[in-house]
Amino acid sequence: MSDGETDADADAFDRVVEAVRERVTPDAAERERLEEVAAELEARAERAIASLSVDADVVRVGSTARGTWLAGDRDVDLFVRFPADLPRADLERYGLAVGHEVLPEGHEEYAEHPYVKGEYRGFDVDCVPCHDVESAAAIRSAVDRTPFHNAYLKERLDEATAGAVRVAKVFLKAHGAYGANLRTRGFAGYLVELLVLEHGGFRGLVAAAADWTPPIRFDPEGHGTREFDDPLVVVDPTDPERNVAAALSPTNLARLQHYARELLADPRESLFDSREPAPLSPAEVREAVADRATAPVAVRFDAPDIVDDQLYPQLDRSLSGLRDELERRGFDPLRAERFADDTAVLFVECAVGERPRIERHGGPPVGVRAHAEGFYGKYADDPEVYGPFVEDGRYVVERRREFRTPAAFCEADALFDVSLGPHVASALESGYEVYAGSEVVALAEEFGVELARYFDPVP
Repeated sequence: MSDGETDADADAFDRVVEAVRERVTPDAAERERLEEVAAELEARAERAIASLSVDADVVRVGSTARGTWLAGDRDVDLFVRFPADLPRADLERYGLAVGHEVLPEGHEEYAEHPYVKGEYRGFDVDCVPCHDVESAAAIRSAVDRTPFHNAYLKERLDEATAGAVRVAKVFLKAHGAYGANLRTRGFAGYLVELLVLEHGGFRGLVAAAADWTPPIRFDPEGHGTREFDDPLVVVDPTDPERNVAAALSPTNLARLQHYARELLADPRESLFDSREPAPLSPAEVREAVADRATAPVAVRFDAPDIVDDQLYPQLDRSLSGLRDELERRGFDPLRAERFADDTAVLFVECAVGERPRIERHGGPPVGVRAHAEGFYGKYADDPEVYGPFVEDGRYVVERRREFRTPAAFCEADALFDVSLGPHVASALESGYEVYAGSEVVALAEEFGVELARYFDPVP
């Protein structure tokens, strides 16, 4: 029981958690069907391996292999392990050959190296090649660690702990904090499993999280050597050089803490339910912009045809570059967001929509002769400036501002001078649209839900 928690509070917490656990735990029929499908897929992989001129084996990994998947999830992850000394090119060639035998109608995707993804009897299946290395510390690619994660957890998870993991996953999922992909930057399944084990269950995790003061560090196997500069550190028990929580954003860590406190203060099942807001209509977007009396600007372009884990870091980099430049030019961004579907959007809401025609530009002290004379000579005969004049011992001019509005900047070639992701820059070069003020209503048809979240933010 956490500090200040009464017996009645604890009973309410337990009742809520048990109700959630029951509804997110796969029943016997779902488990049986999963095992049947997984066995068929493994048999297909083994037959494909038998035809190769290299030794390999297949191992099932992920939450369905460890018994921690949520009811209704239909994912099967197969890893095909090849000799550690097999050249990368051969690993990819053999791995894809097995993948296409397992999933004849599948397609190739690329993470650190290519793999085959597809559907089989209603299940989403990944068939991924990796090296069969001696330890996770000897990996040749990031996916080589995964079988070690699987083995470590299977030795330690029992049915009760697996149930607690499911409850933790659905809790994080409800608040947009679950998933290690670079779009979400939330809690990975492996990270959730380690945290639940570390704290002895779901109650222990939320009670601890409510009191965390980052940075927080856990080291399940007592490796204790490497330092990490992250708000949450969970040293990988299979690889002491890796922080399992490295991809977790400070925002999603804070979300766990916020909702952990809410759950402890007032246990209720609604905190485990995902909340998808109704999309805003163009009229509602117009009303929100008018009510806030701000100056939003949006840059919209065709979304680059790359996987999400490449796309979103580039969108984040580009959004940060745009926001920083608008800040530097005096438009005072309040908040910024990126959206992506068929098109992609860099959305920056500015407090200042229009700046004066002129801006002040300070020069060097008059006493620094070489620099002072250079500054004075540059502007002395320029009919477009006021000055130069002297103020507090320095030359000063008032010159015409290059861009008076955020939209004017975004419409100019200067946009390409900000720090953009390479695929974003290429997409912008092919053409883009700029919406300013109430014109952002044009985004509502494609991004009504995202705009609903933006204009009615929650933790």
